[in-house]
Amino acid sequence: MRAIVDVVLPVFGLIFAGVAAGRFRILGQDSSAALNGFVYWFALPPLLFLGMARVPVAQAMNGPFILAYLGGVIVVFVLILIAWRFLFPGSTAEHAMAGMNGSFANTGYMGIPLFMTAYGPEGMLPVVISAVINGAIVTGGVIVLVEIAQGAHQRLGPVFADVGRALITNPLVLAPVGGILFSASGLALPKPIATFGDLLAASAGPCALFSVGLFIASRPLGNLVRGRKAVESAWLVALKLIVHPVATWAIALALGMDPYWTFAAVIMAALPTGALAFVVAQQYHVYIERTSAVILFSTVISLATLSAFILAFGDVRP
Repeated sequence: MRAIVDVVLPVFGLIFAGVAAGRFRILGQDSSAALNGFVYWFALPPLLFLGMARVPVAQAMNGPFILAYLGGVIVVFVLILIAWRFLFPGSTAEHAMAGMNGSFANTGYMGIPLFMTAYGPEGMLPVVISAVINGAIVTGGVIVLVEIAQGAHQRLGPVFADVGRALITNPLVLAPVGGILFSASGLALPKPIATFGDLLAASAGPCALFSVGLFIASRPLGNLVRGRKAVESAWLVALKLIVHPVATWAIALALGMDPYWTFAAVIMAALPTGALAFVVAQQYHVYIERTSAVILFSTVISLATLSAFILAFGDVRP
């Protein structure tokens, strides 16, 4: 229970502060976009870079953790692709976005501040690795599926070229990769650069959580989806918050992982659906309403489910 009081409640308190700011119009209409831009381009990249630059490369390449976390994503994604063909018929692009909704965790905007609050910089490595997996593999894979399904190009070559360009310009991918390369170089990080990065990184958690609250405030709860779409969204929330972490936990146990890394993999999987899923849905004009609903409701309900998973593990330390 102490973990809930000390970590989870303050994290969600920042989210609800953002909700209040949005509902009472304390900040302007453009505040959400501006704060998102700051977090995405200026706060998270130095946090991810420093998180990788300060650890040995061998330690960062934790094979069992990568297998457990990515394995949980694949299990849920494939389950949705198969089940949705029968339960919720639609296009391949819609099913790909459903898979992303059920398996893409909010590691950047919630996982990073959650673990930073609980464990500080020494406990951040699993979160950084999972953020890279989400940004490079999960997002890239979904974009490929949607591009192919929508017939945006006649050949696969241009599709992969577009995806490649998107990934190599993504700061959440470039930053940790740059950190790994810097760590491999064996060079010492200059003190002024490290201090500058730490100052920016310290703002990532609070700003990201406040931004999630602003997003929730901008979406009316009752009008996002109705009828079949509401049922579909409810199933996706359940898969994201329960099936995804349980599948990840089972894989981690089978691999005999260290308790802290097992805990980190499960909690990363138990996070609500990440806001980047909405960006992809909006970019391709597919699955927008259901994605908004899943992000919104999974974020609210995760207060209870995240707390339950944290209680199940007890006091685990890096």
